Amino acid sequence: MSEETDMLKGWRTGLFLGTLLLAGCGGEQAIRQTDEAPVPVEVGQVEQGPITQRRSLSGTLVAQSSFVVASQVPGQVAELKVRISDPIQNGAVLAVLDQETYLQEVRRAEADLKVAKANLSDAQAQGEIAERGMDRYRKLSDGGYVSDTQYDEALTQVLSAEAKQEVAQAQVSRAEATLETSRIQLEYTQVRARWTGDDKVRYVAERFVDEGDRVGINDPMFRIVDLDPLLATVYVTEVDYPKVHVGDPVTVRTDAYPRRVFEGEVIRIAPVFSATSRQALVELILQNPDQELKPGMFIRAELTLERHDNVRQVDRLAVIRRDDHDGLFLVDEAAESVSWVEVDTGIIEGDRIEVVSPEISGRVVLLGQQLLQDGSRITITNEDDVSGE
Repeated sequence: MSEETDMLKGWRTGLFLGTLLLAGCGGEQAIRQTDEAPVPVEVGQVEQGPITQRRSLSGTLVAQSSFVVASQVPGQVAELKVRISDPIQNGAVLAVLDQETYLQEVRRAEADLKVAKANLSDAQAQGEIAERGMDRYRKLSDGGYVSDTQYDEALTQVLSAEAKQEVAQAQVSRAEATLETSRIQLEYTQVRARWTGDDKVRYVAERFVDEGDRVGINDPMFRIVDLDPLLATVYVTEVDYPKVHVGDPVTVRTDAYPRRVFEGEVIRIAPVFSATSRQALVELILQNPDQELKPGMFIRAELTLERHDNVRQVDRLAVIRRDDHDGLFLVDEAAESVSWVEVDTGIIEGDRIEVVSPEISGRVVLLGQQLLQDGSRITITNEDDVSGE
């Protein structure tokens, strides 16, 4: 209902009440005259057309993806590469920790690996010598030129050499693993933002450290968010819940852009209700290519719950409640009177309400029902307005 229409109806209501007060100033005689005289009323037309049930819900914008980048190794923040609101690529370096300690660990691990490889080479050489000696003793033993004791000693040397090679090989593997760990820790001094998904750009939402700060393992350093698309969270009641479906369109407004309307749709509906509020969470998705909308903004979302085409509808003022029943006064044009009709109503849209049953047509009373009964005579005070519609 527009502001101009509200003002007009308010003026009409005031005028109508003023008429009733004047009628009541004449005492009992005036009351009897009022009972006998037609009751002044305002009327409106029963219309046929579409009507839509909408629901306006308040909520909050949230990032579809938000994660905290934490330090994977302890150290001092040597350099910050980004600031708040900076766009970043997947895998971008956000900060660098002091690397000197980790460089030393890499050098030490490289040296240990060289020693282990040298020991392995020596063990392999000794194994080859022992194997050649064993071959000679094997041939001599076949001719009866060596004793069993000498043969066993040669075999023992071969087995010992093999064991030393295995130990040396294990030392090399351990040194390689230590070197790889050192290199990984050195790489971790470059704090990077990594995520899964096709979006190539995200944004720095928060920064928790400054240059010179010391951080430990898993200490948060940055929060990264995805701004396109955004999610909006709203809550629906049990009455509206069955009418909300995934894929339903939605319009969103926010105080930041009062003249803008953003389009979105329902993407998730919670399967449970809150035990305290008796409401269910609904998630909406909004495209945000220009990043005008921001997480945390308050929004008002309008959902279309139901739409009926070509139905009977009247002004909401026409429907009143008497004796625990909804009804209205239907104008009998010929008799210049009214009849009380109980009605079942449906969708309400603005100042219009659907009349589901019974089938009615013509005009109905909008103002003055408090003085009417079934069959009361009336006089229409807004005849010119209604006829000019």
